Amino acid sequence: MDIFLALLFSGILGGIIFYNVFEGKLPKKTQEKPIEPPKQQENPLSKEIDKLIEKEKEKDIIHSTSVNTLTQEITKLKEKQSELLLTNKNWQTSYNQLNAEQLSKIGSLENKISEVSAEKQKVTSQKKSSEVRLGHIAETLAPFLDQFEFDPETCTFMGRPIDYISFGDDEITFIEVKSGKSQLSSKQRLIRDLVNDKKVAWKEVRIK
Repeated sequence: MDIFLALLFSGILGGIIFYNVFEGKLPKKTQEKPIEPPKQQENPLSKEIDKLIEKEKEKDIIHSTSVNTLTQEITKLKEKQSELLLTNKNWQTSYNQLNAEQLSKIGSLENKISEVSAEKQKVTSQKKSSEVRLGHIAETLAPFLDQFEFDPETCTFMGRPIDYISFGDDEITFIEVKSGKSQLSSKQRLIRDLVNDKKVAWKEVRIK
């Protein structure tokens, strides 16, 4: 055992001495530089492609910006359209209500006008009927009134188209009695004009 330890100690000591003696004499290994990869030459076509890609990116950005702006404008226009439609709807509702009220008032006024017109027509008809009756009464009583200038005994009542004919000793007179605002009829005016123009004739008709 002692021999083995002695031999081991001698070996270690010898190794240390050998390393210290021969370290500076051993050739040192040269440190190898890393091999750099060969530089690639720039390709002109690649540059053009890169430029085109950059331009396309710029165009995409401009296009996206324009699309966003237009989208916002479209959104605003749609909102404005919705407001206008709502306003138009409210206006249409108000117009319909006002129109219905006006039509109702017009209908009411037309009904009143019809009622007034019917009442007026009724009154007018009654007035005309009264005037006709008064006229007939006046025609019948005329010979007995102070305004009548002829002798009733010489007057003959005809009624149509002339009320009376007075057969006086000196002349024959056609008499038409009027009351109120009544006027001569067209037939009566024609007879008056014929008499005034002395276009009156005598005709004797004999019947066998």
